[in-house]
Amino acid sequence: MTQAKFTRGSTMRHVLAMTGASATGLIAMFGVDLVDMYFLTLLDDHSLVAAVGYAGTLIYFLVSVSIGLQIALGALVARAEGAHRRDLAGRYCGNGLLFNFLVSMLISVVAWFYLRELLSLLGAAGPALEYAQSYGGILLPNIPVMVLGMSAAAGVRAIGDARRSMWATLIGSAVNAALDPLFIFTFGWGLEGAAVASVISRWAVLLVAWRAVYHVHRLPRRGSLREFRTDLRPLLAIAGPAVLTNLATPIGNSVVLRTMSQFGDGAVAGAAILGRISPVAFAAVFALSGAVGPIIGQNAGAGLFGRVRETLVNALVFNAGYVLLVWGLLWLGSGLIVSAFSAEPAAAELILFYCHALVWAFFFNGGLFVANASFNNLHHPHWATAFNFGKVLLGIVPAVYLGAQWYGARGVLAGEAVGMVVFGLFGAVASFALVSRLERDYQPLPGAGLAAAPRVAGLRSSS
Repeated sequence: MTQAKFTRGSTMRHVLAMTGASATGLIAMFGVDLVDMYFLTLLDDHSLVAAVGYAGTLIYFLVSVSIGLQIALGALVARAEGAHRRDLAGRYCGNGLLFNFLVSMLISVVAWFYLRELLSLLGAAGPALEYAQSYGGILLPNIPVMVLGMSAAAGVRAIGDARRSMWATLIGSAVNAALDPLFIFTFGWGLEGAAVASVISRWAVLLVAWRAVYHVHRLPRRGSLREFRTDLRPLLAIAGPAVLTNLATPIGNSVVLRTMSQFGDGAVAGAAILGRISPVAFAAVFALSGAVGPIIGQNAGAGLFGRVRETLVNALVFNAGYVLLVWGLLWLGSGLIVSAFSAEPAAAELILFYCHALVWAFFFNGGLFVANASFNNLHHPHWATAFNFGKVLLGIVPAVYLGAQWYGARGVLAGEAVGMVVFGLFGAVASFALVSRLERDYQPLPGAGLAAAPRVAGLRSSS
């Protein structure tokens, strides 16, 4: 019988420990992307910066698919671990890794063949289009490696080992940071050098994460074809809506970028710089979703819904305090950011406007991240899909359109912020309502040990 570590002890301590470890890895990963952007601005060609914005938006589509796939793997592993079924957790992990790899192979091949058309659809043209095609053409074939690394790390987090999951990201980021100046400047490869450094770093993440999930925890279990087919149902039940949920964000980003492109490469460059700064600044908020997921999953698997509710409250309190801190830091450092990236007037205006007037809205984005983690790990992923697409289609798209018409490039950023507020608030309220609803009707997981409490009705094992 396994010891599900999140079913005992302080939930706030678990939230802080998991978020801290995950955020450390994300800061390193996103920080390298930010350094990439800084190095490219030193080449004094705004088309290069805009190209990274276009190609990065397309790559984010594929990354969002991979995040949806790893959410399914992590949710199933965490639930089985919470019910003291390490055998089932290993089976879900093994079949989930295989499924994620096959799906990522398919989507990366399709995207590679239609790369130029997809970039043009985002608004890329002229030199920016040529640069973006070169950059994306190097990164796309490496997507399956990235997905395997992220999925293996998700399996490690699902059983509570946030530290080794963090090290996989840290080592990958260190490799990228070391190779960036070498490839970009010493070898003179420019934008292509940044892409090659990213490819090598993703192999490093995979190697470290695989060692943790397989050699340390012995989690993935080789199953039969019949078991793989059987496990496709629970995997798809979560992965399908989770992928759709995560695709909503890059769709919204694409609308923002496409709308911003009408104001020139300077505005696109400003948005691209913000697109690299925000993930670093809000790494802990991005980490919340992956961090609280295993805590919610293990406690729901054990039927401890009071602890699930407590986890949600603690996550939102942390989210609020962190966003206020980041707002203050970005306000004070906004001038330094403009100077460091040698931002031209159009880009500088957007950066200053965002840092002074819009940072606070990310609290609501964080609220929706937490809500989505609860929906996915309480096996209602379609709720997350509905809220994310509602945010994009009913919130961001119309607000960005009207903002662009009334206030230009600044209105585009303001419209994106407005779209976050309403749906972030409603999503958080819905997550608590779902916990109360599921608490009223649960039953034991078949095969669970005596220490395991009852589980949510309808979440049936595929064993």
